[in-house]
Amino acid sequence: MISRRTLLGAASAGAFTLAAGRAAAADPRRRPLPPWFDEVKLGVFVHWNAAAIPAFAPVHLLRDLAPPSDPDLPLWQQQQIWRTLPYAEMYQNTMAVPGSETSRYHAERYGDVPYDGFVEQFRDRMIPAWDPRPWAELFEQAGAGYVVLTTKTEDGFLLWPSAHTNPGKRGWQSARDVVGELANAVRARGMRFGTYYSEGMDWTFGGLPITDNTKLVEALPRGERYAKYTDAHWRELVARYRPSVLWNDYGFLPNLDAEALFETYYAAVPDGVVNDRFDMGRPLPADFVTLEYAETTGPADRKWEACRGIGTSFGYNRLESDASCLSETGLVRMFADIVAHGGNLLINVGPTGSGQIPPEQRQRLLALGKWLRTNGDAIYRTRPWERAKGITTMGQQIRYTASETSINAIVFDTPGPVVEIDMHPAANARVTLAGSKDQLRWEPTTHGARVHLPRGSARQPAFTLRIWH
Repeated sequence: MISRRTLLGAASAGAFTLAAGRAAAADPRRRPLPPWFDEVKLGVFVHWNAAAIPAFAPVHLLRDLAPPSDPDLPLWQQQQIWRTLPYAEMYQNTMAVPGSETSRYHAERYGDVPYDGFVEQFRDRMIPAWDPRPWAELFEQAGAGYVVLTTKTEDGFLLWPSAHTNPGKRGWQSARDVVGELANAVRARGMRFGTYYSEGMDWTFGGLPITDNTKLVEALPRGERYAKYTDAHWRELVARYRPSVLWNDYGFLPNLDAEALFETYYAAVPDGVVNDRFDMGRPLPADFVTLEYAETTGPADRKWEACRGIGTSFGYNRLESDASCLSETGLVRMFADIVAHGGNLLINVGPTGSGQIPPEQRQRLLALGKWLRTNGDAIYRTRPWERAKGITTMGQQIRYTASETSINAIVFDTPGPVVEIDMHPAANARVTLAGSKDQLRWEPTTHGARVHLPRGSARQPAFTLRIWH
């Protein structure tokens, strides 16, 4: 699948690489993964920028436009992708693409108002009225263990009052410390905090509009001025906020010393983690591999994380509705599938310009949290079992995880009255339903084990059988 984060890899044809979803080469410098990152399983990604004011993009999945990561995509197909990008947070580029739906929308709704006008509204009206506490409360209720905020997206606007201001755009940062306030709010609720930063793409340094893969590569900022500017930002984020995750995007500048940055970071945050999107033309050590949207099965020998929006965009898109969003059932089952295969899910929210989480996004996060309050022991602090998938005799999908004292069979259905799973418990094994300590009656079968479930259970996306050793 081609996604926002793999576009650069498809465009670069060897000149640059962004390997979202691929395992980095074995590196003897790789350090042990800090345990917390594998234990928490769920993070929340937050994309918030001035594009949330117009909040417009075509509604579709990018994978529907092109074959998976094809570097030889015909020019007309490349142009179609950039003309119809579903990512509302990239409004600034798409509004500048001739013939795009976004350019027509902008002309009809806003006339000749430049993107800078949205930034001014965002900076001067939206950010001052924002409250981080409802975000943190919602993310905790969703069962998240960490939160990653976009401190700078492709539009170059900074969500913190940096000492290193944009050399070409006056006032292109927040006077209010959005990064620090959200970090404090989520940490107060027991979650960790991470920082996303768009290192390899910054449109304040030129490159608009990007209309095809060649233009994408040409838009990558180069030169010593940009290198020093972004290196200073990374080090400032580390020094000020001590983020538990450094989440880079679009690659790291070849003339910067990433290893030196990592050394500084690990000294400041010994249990911090770094993603694999610092690579640009050379392999770099990374703590985890990043996948995106339909990429939900990562490498067996590496820790990995899958990210995606609840809908078809990362940033807020006013055209999205319940129909274009993952269902509550789909979100729960996708999460269980990712965990069973050894990954984390970084599920994204796109707040409105005023900082409100849209109802359809909020509803799904709360549903996931409700499911986790009953089934969380089959998710948190688990590891992959000998196989991730199974099936019942009735054709219901199963995802397996392993805890210290149990094997967990997550069945994609509502329980009752009998289910036959495809694993063979030990003769003296106890079987319980997640959320209950009562033992369930079971007997071995040729298929595995037939388990008798309580009657009258409420409907849910999945139920968990815990098979105790």
